[in-house]
Amino acid sequence: MSGGPLPGAPGPGARLGGPRAAFVWGLGVAVYFAAITYRTSLGVAGIDAADRFHINASALSTFSILQLLVYAGMQIPVGLLVDRWGTKKVLTLGIVLFTTGQFAFALSGSYAMALAARGLLGCGDAMTFISVLRLGSNWFPPRRGPLIAQVAALFGMAGNLLTTLVLARLLAAFGWTPTFAGSAGLGVVVLVLVLLFLKDRPEGAVPASSLPPLEPGPEARHGEGYVRRQLAAAWREPGTRLGMWVHFTTQFPGMVFLLLWGMPFLVEAQGRTRAEASTLLTLVVLSNMAIGLVYGQVIARHHSARAPIALGTVLATAAVWAMVLCWPGRAPMGALVVLCVVLGACGPGSMIGFDFARPANPPERQGTASGIVNIGGFTASMTTLLAVGVLLDATGGDYRIAFASVFVLQAVGTVQILRLRGRAHRRERERVVASRVEAVHVPV
Repeated sequence: MSGGPLPGAPGPGARLGGPRAAFVWGLGVAVYFAAITYRTSLGVAGIDAADRFHINASALSTFSILQLLVYAGMQIPVGLLVDRWGTKKVLTLGIVLFTTGQFAFALSGSYAMALAARGLLGCGDAMTFISVLRLGSNWFPPRRGPLIAQVAALFGMAGNLLTTLVLARLLAAFGWTPTFAGSAGLGVVVLVLVLLFLKDRPEGAVPASSLPPLEPGPEARHGEGYVRRQLAAAWREPGTRLGMWVHFTTQFPGMVFLLLWGMPFLVEAQGRTRAEASTLLTLVVLSNMAIGLVYGQVIARHHSARAPIALGTVLATAAVWAMVLCWPGRAPMGALVVLCVVLGACGPGSMIGFDFARPANPPERQGTASGIVNIGGFTASMTTLLAVGVLLDATGGDYRIAFASVFVLQAVGTVQILRLRGRAHRRERERVVASRVEAVHVPV
């Protein structure tokens, strides 16, 4: 079997890696940094939002649920857009949407307007991470994929660090509108940088738009044939489905804690001051960044470690939550520190899902496959955000019962990981063998 390079793959003249790649990829990561800052800004403003809009726990959780619902619903369309349009166009549109959403949130005087603003923010946020993953695969060698993905997530989490360290203090000092409106300036800065300097791929790479022409007929003329083929082909791969369930099972405990319920849990259920709670949330972010580097290095060198690390992350998360929730009375600071350190592993653990989907799909299908994987964790987060809010209202604020919903979703996801693990491994091994045989028989 011969033929030209795959669409989106580097051509013979393409140079992968190096300072130029780091600079361009860094611009994409800066966009993700801004998106994470905006996404998590409500995490330090949940109590303020409840007072501002006069809402209960269920209504408060609706902010994040709507944001994640839009995010999850956009993943497959965004993956398809990245595969067809390239990263620069999708990132530019994402920046405009999430910056507009953040600014509108600053000016919101009603619950309905604030909901619409968070939905718009979620739509723009949805366009960032898949684009950054594709940008990394375009500019760096495949063997560096796991590390590049973890480092992208690490720098993205620095946006959460900005939220807990800076935004929380600005909110306390200046109030709602100046804080959120001022933060929207970050989006304007990254928009200018992307428009001026970002490139989809290095010189010599084959554009993703070099996809084969669509089949004739009314479906193809409207792109429906292409969409169906992309989705069906990506979903058929066990590695894609395994990646989705790994993302589903690992990500949501940490995200729910950082995105909304961590601050109220620490202040209202554990009796900590807002300053102490902010410090603990910062610890989750710092732990995430440190563990992400470790996971990326280990998986890049030992591919077989993916599933054990993912399952170990789930087990450790369940154990620390059980410890804190079962503690008689309020948990001591030491137990809360352990909880926050372990919750920091949830983000890096979810990135392993992409490491299962990446080798299972060719370059021209990476965006679609990444979109399917990314749906997993955000669906679980959205479900848990709703469950915690409803259970808090139903039980009069019993956080132990509310957070017990975490264990249900972890159990569901773990069963699916164990079910798909062997199938995905066999399929991946078959692809490696086939590629080696093909390389031997390709004429020079």
